[in-house]
Amino acid sequence: MNRVLSILMAALILGASVGATPVPNHPKSNTPVASKVTSKAKSQVKSHARSKSSKPAAYQVGNASWYGKSFHGRATASGEDFDMFELTAAHRQLPLGSFVRVTNLHNGKTVVVRVNDRGPYIKGRILDLSYGAARMLDFHRGVERVRLDLVEPATVASARVSIGGPE
Repeated sequence: MNRVLSILMAALILGASVGATPVPNHPKSNTPVASKVTSKAKSQVKSHARSKSSKPAAYQVGNASWYGKSFHGRATASGEDFDMFELTAAHRQLPLGSFVRVTNLHNGKTVVVRVNDRGPYIKGRILDLSYGAARMLDFHRGVERVRLDLVEPATVASARVSIGGPE
């Protein structure tokens, strides 16, 4: 009886330790990803970055949707795996790696996301947000009207330092 219990206990511990094994991190690719950004999009990014008025015009206003579970773990246009909980987005023209402030025009909430994918592929939409970004913006319906403003990468980096504090 003791032997059976000890074997059962060993099997239980072994099974629990195998189930608790962490998922390995996927190595980041060092190869640059070629993106097909039109010259019009590049000029819009440059001209918008130069204008420093008190209330700059929005880069784009339109409908945005979100995507999540069915794409989680799949490769994005930037080569990284899609994580539905990160603050990322898919845009047709903006350069991969650029940052965009997204404002939900229904409730005024904002979030800064990084463009890491191409899309949306549905007519009438300007942006596909990750599930995490959509939650931050309180997307109650599947599609919401949003405003996009370009954000300088240095601004995002300094905000992260001031929030987290010096290390």
